[in-house]
Amino acid sequence: MDEISKLIIKMTEFFRGDPKRIQHFIKVYTFSGVIGRAEGLDVNIMYRLEAAAVIHDIGIKPVEEKYGKGSCGGKLQQDLGPEPAEKMLRELDFDKDVIDRVCFLIAHHHTYTGVKGLDWQILLEADFLVNAYEDELSKESIRSFRDKVFVTETGIRMLNEMFGL
Repeated sequence: MDEISKLIIKMTEFFRGDPKRIQHFIKVYTFSGVIGRAEGLDVNIMYRLEAAAVIHDIGIKPVEEKYGKGSCGGKLQQDLGPEPAEKMLRELDFDKDVIDRVCFLIAHHHTYTGVKGLDWQILLEADFLVNAYEDELSKESIRSFRDKVFVTETGIRMLNEMFGL
């Protein structure tokens, strides 16, 4: 079994009994893969992106354990996510360079300025594609976020088609 499949299974165990969280990361993983391949990412960047997409919300659980349910704001997720992510990725024998980049992406997956790297950009776009639907955002809010954050041709196209913009 490949490492990404092992990570998906491990994250499903991590969020046991929370199908909403599991469904969320699977959708982000899928959109990240589609956008990354369409944008022509090289295999190494694609691998890091897919790992980050699977594990990007790992910080929600420690945030809720520390601050209570419903306290899973983006900044707290970014602060508390890298440590359990690093532990999980090490247990699954991911390479250090992959772990370092994935933990960086987790620590910045709600940071929309100063984006460096298509893996970071695509993770933001894929996460928003899912969040916009799950949170039932208005078309006006979606357009505004698109115009401020989206960069990839594929991400913009998918967002526009999905929400009829």
